[in-house]
Amino acid sequence: MVVIREYVNEMEALVARSVLEAHEIPAVVLRDDAGGMLPPMHMLFPVRLAVRAGDSIQALRILDAPFEGEPLDDGQFTDDVTGL
Repeated sequence: MVVIREYVNEMEALVARSVLEAHEIPAVVLRDDAGGMLPPMHMLFPVRLAVRAGDSIQALRILDAPFEGEPLDDGQFTDDVTGL
């Protein structure tokens, strides 16, 4: 196994793992947080995402690929908070 990414929170790592598993690449999330009792430990010891060494290049390509959805329309959001 080789670590391909580090994340500040576990949720981001779990989403990345799900994306890889959807592409049939097994992945594991490694964390040092005393079995979940000390989540703030992620600031000192980031959550790591690991895959098999042979899958690492393909996994990084998948995670780095742009999202294929429609582009966000910047006009749908405004800075005006008074128009609620």
